[in-house]
Amino acid sequence: MEDLIHHDYNKSKIPISPKGKHLFGTVKVGERGQIVLPKKARDVFKISSGDILVVLGDESLEHPGIALMKESFFLEIAQILKTALDITETQKGDEAK
Repeated sequence: MEDLIHHDYNKSKIPISPKGKHLFGTVKVGERGQIVLPKKARDVFKISSGDILVVLGDESLEHPGIALMKESFFLEIAQILKTALDITETQKGDEAK
């Protein structure tokens, strides 16, 4: 609430993020393509040194972007989707009998 009340776009040049979204500022891409995630982002998403991140991107959007997520979260989502697909295939097979 404090951030919303005292937010000064002219000073920070960072807009207020939509609910549930985060905007941590900007990062500069190094000569070898590396970036350093802001400490607040690492804290919010519990990212530690040595963690493996999955990088997703979508260039087809009007405003393309990149998303980062922990490998463990990505694998959990993939397992949920695989389970749902397996259930659907099983149900289709049962209906065919």
